[in-house]
Amino acid sequence: MTDEDARWLVIDGRRWRRTDPSLPDDVVESLKSHLGRARSAVKKAKSDADETAIQAARDRVQLAKTGLGERGPYWWEVDEADRLAQAREALRQLAD
Repeated sequence: MTDEDARWLVIDGRRWRRTDPSLPDDVVESLKSHLGRARSAVKKAKSDADETAIQAARDRVQLAKTGLGERGPYWWEVDEADRLAQAREALRQLAD
């Protein structure tokens, strides 16, 4: 696998950043669980037309995706220890 293949997933010609492969499986699993719940909350808030809830749920999506390394600074340009700290901080904030 090339560096590009490890960094990007291409679907229908669009590049999506992959999850940071250095993160421990339990951290990834927890962040993805939060991500799924946040996405469900976005959908429900939209159906309820609740703008405050939509924004809160989108903020949680952003936090989970940043923790996974899929948003924010490119994970391959950040020290591995800092990436793990970012993921653990995202989990801490999502647990609040």
